[in-house]
Amino acid sequence: MDLYRAFLAIVLSFLILVGYQYFFAKPTPSQPPPASQAQQQASEPASQQASAPAVAASTGSTQPSVAVDPKAKDITVDTPLYTAIIKEQGGGFKSFVLKNYRNKMEQDSGPMQLIVGKGPGNLPVLFSLDNGAGTSLPVFKGDKSSLALTQEAETAKLTMTASSVDGLTVVRTLTFRGDSYLINAEYKVQNATDKSVQVSPALSLDNEPFAHASESSQFLFSGPAAYVNGALVETKPKTLAEKPVVLQGKVSWTGFVDNYFMTSVVPATGNPVSVTLQGSEKQVRTVISEGIQTIGAHEAKAYIYTLYFGPKKLKILEAAGNDLAKSVNFGWFDVLGKPMLWLLNFFHQYSGNYGVAIILLTMLIKLVFWPITQKGMSSMKNMQKLQPKIAKLRERYKDDPAKMNQEMMTLYKTYKVNPVGGCLPMLIQIPFFFALYQVLLAAIELRHAPFLLWITDLSAPDRLWIGFDVPYLHGIPILTLLMGASMFFQQKMTPTTADPAQARIMQFLPVVFTVMFINFASGLVLYWLINNLLSILQQYLINRKNKA
Repeated sequence: MDLYRAFLAIVLSFLILVGYQYFFAKPTPSQPPPASQAQQQASEPASQQASAPAVAASTGSTQPSVAVDPKAKDITVDTPLYTAIIKEQGGGFKSFVLKNYRNKMEQDSGPMQLIVGKGPGNLPVLFSLDNGAGTSLPVFKGDKSSLALTQEAETAKLTMTASSVDGLTVVRTLTFRGDSYLINAEYKVQNATDKSVQVSPALSLDNEPFAHASESSQFLFSGPAAYVNGALVETKPKTLAEKPVVLQGKVSWTGFVDNYFMTSVVPATGNPVSVTLQGSEKQVRTVISEGIQTIGAHEAKAYIYTLYFGPKKLKILEAAGNDLAKSVNFGWFDVLGKPMLWLLNFFHQYSGNYGVAIILLTMLIKLVFWPITQKGMSSMKNMQKLQPKIAKLRERYKDDPAKMNQEMMTLYKTYKVNPVGGCLPMLIQIPFFFALYQVLLAAIELRHAPFLLWITDLSAPDRLWIGFDVPYLHGIPILTLLMGASMFFQQKMTPTTADPAQARIMQFLPVVFTVMFINFASGLVLYWLINNLLSILQQYLINRKNKA
């Protein structure tokens, strides 16, 4: 194994990682209900079994159209973190605006909007007693027309009441906090009749993709997700067009996520629920079903949920609990990615600039691996010196491979050279590189975070406007070109044992990487550039030492 093969292994691994993210996602098969539940459902009369959540087949909407009630009002809830608008008809959230995040980089783009609603039947947080299959929505009359929280330590409640023609009343109590994105939702179903009734309580979320996607977001997941049975389950929206997906087991939370934001529901602990995912790439409907429930005469039952509508920021999600922090997932290298994100935030705490934090983190990683990299580079330099002798041995024993390998091992032992010494340091660093790659690509901390000069958003590709439009690029990718140039110089300085044909192939790698990185987040490009410059410095010191 030589440097050529090791470097080629890194390139192929990188392409596989990006390709996997772009073309594939975790397939989520429909899970059958547990045997006990299946038997219970089979024993129920057909008229008593819960109907499946409704799906509109041709309109792209996930719920049949419902006539708008002109008497139903909108209730505005304003907190230091967000402004929400709740419709009385159905009780769904019509709007949810995050005050601390913009929709796009432009200052006039407005705050981040998490909900794009089309009608009262296609909004998140709709509660029903027919498993979400009804075509009419009750009107939840609010006890307030608006609600405002001005202090972080402040809490407030909004009570909304809906009555049905069959004697059932639903009292919905929402509890808001000034310092949290968590919202407690309790639905108390009261039976005022003289006989018991069977209901199928369900809470549904209707979501469209968040309208903030950047060019770097195309490599990351966006769609319905859930944390079930201790595992994160992400389902590609386009698979839902073929058939719904059912999740069952211990559901910690479920909702709609992308790389930066999420709208999710946490069912009450201990309540067995099933989650049904329906829709398409345009709109996804998540139905959290409580199963068939019996409410006795003049009795009441409560169904409790916790909502989280906000950023996928690890520190905030860890404080929110309920396994919501599991939504921040850096793939195969998550165990390394979380500490790197912590270090990135640590350096930002003192530097005040995430670009500087990336440089400091890159220097720290390089410093940790400096000794083994130094040893590997020295080994490659020694291997390069032995190439004439190795070539002679190959020519002399070309018809006797066993003898040739024996003589080469003797040669390595005589000159105290490890033939794989130049490759191992590089291979050891691969997981750390990919972990940091995932962090810089997905961390919300870099969203709209400026560095310096023309780099105003480390989560977006770097572009320098030069007064006129450049086809396809829309500006000059200065940082990416510098990265490619640094890779070229690093390649020229690095000793190689590759034959001339392999060396010619290697010459194209800086060009290949430059093209690949053109639409990558500038924070990732900055990391790669600094890493290349530090590698050039290290190789220069080794070459100077050997020359002396």
